[in-house]
Amino acid sequence: MDSKKIRTIVVVAVFAIMAIGLIAGIQFGTLSGFGWDTFSAICPIGAFATMLATRTLLPRGVISLIIMIALILIVGRAFCSWVCPVPVMQRIGNFFKRKSVKKAEDDARAKELRDIATYELSCGKKCATCGGCKQEHPKLDSRHAILGGALASTLIFGFPVFCLVCPIGLSFATIILVWRLFGAGDITWSVILVPALLIFELVFFRKWCGRICPIGAFQNLFGRFARPFRPQIDDKKCIETTAGKTCSKCAIVCDADINLRHPAFGEHTLDDCTRCRACVDVCPTKAISMPFIAKKGASGAPVMQVADPLSGVKEGK
Repeated sequence: MDSKKIRTIVVVAVFAIMAIGLIAGIQFGTLSGFGWDTFSAICPIGAFATMLATRTLLPRGVISLIIMIALILIVGRAFCSWVCPVPVMQRIGNFFKRKSVKKAEDDARAKELRDIATYELSCGKKCATCGGCKQEHPKLDSRHAILGGALASTLIFGFPVFCLVCPIGLSFATIILVWRLFGAGDITWSVILVPALLIFELVFFRKWCGRICPIGAFQNLFGRFARPFRPQIDDKKCIETTAGKTCSKCAIVCDADINLRHPAFGEHTLDDCTRCRACVDVCPTKAISMPFIAKKGASGAPVMQVADPLSGVKEGK
């Protein structure tokens, strides 16, 4: 079983257990705040925002932040691929897309990678790692601005504003509202507004995780220091460095828009790696691994070879 199926099972299982707990009245919370009795943790954004709103250092909030930061320093943004329900809900939404729309998106992605290959061919330089053409990624992006806005609005209005639109919170709120509707006949406008807002975000903010999510921004701030389980390329096995063939499979499957072989051309760097293992599964020569400690002889640095996305999509299937 590949990692994508395992991830889906884990995400659905976690969501289902917490949803059943809400319905059954078992008090272990949701992903916004979970635990049992005195052993609990709060979403880092929620914890930080609550302390800002109350202008008080809450012991449970501080402990939650310390725990979350410690986990991020080990596994980076693994929460985004192994626990968060948003990517799974977005994939479900893709089933309802017209084939023409899906094809247009796939073609646009393939063209983007073709343009990268064309640029590399026309560059004229012959540096082994393309050091002269390396593009620096900004350390802060739109997500960090939204994170700052979420915290600033909390100070202004006196409550965690982002929690009202967080898709994770909205998904659990939808479960509660639907259960109350059919179980107790509790009819309110929230039964329509909350699911509608969730669907709106999933449909119209397709880049929520990479460009909007302040939770992802918070993880990125500390995830850049996380070294365990980062994907590594064994240059002795990689098709592009051993056989001179094109591939780019790892770039095509990456939901975080990281170009592992050519990092300068990805939308994000390895700081945003969610440890989803999609690149490990798709590599036809098993050149990619995710060791706890980086192996000698493996490289995460770009070796600028031509990468034709179309030839890489069909090989090794």
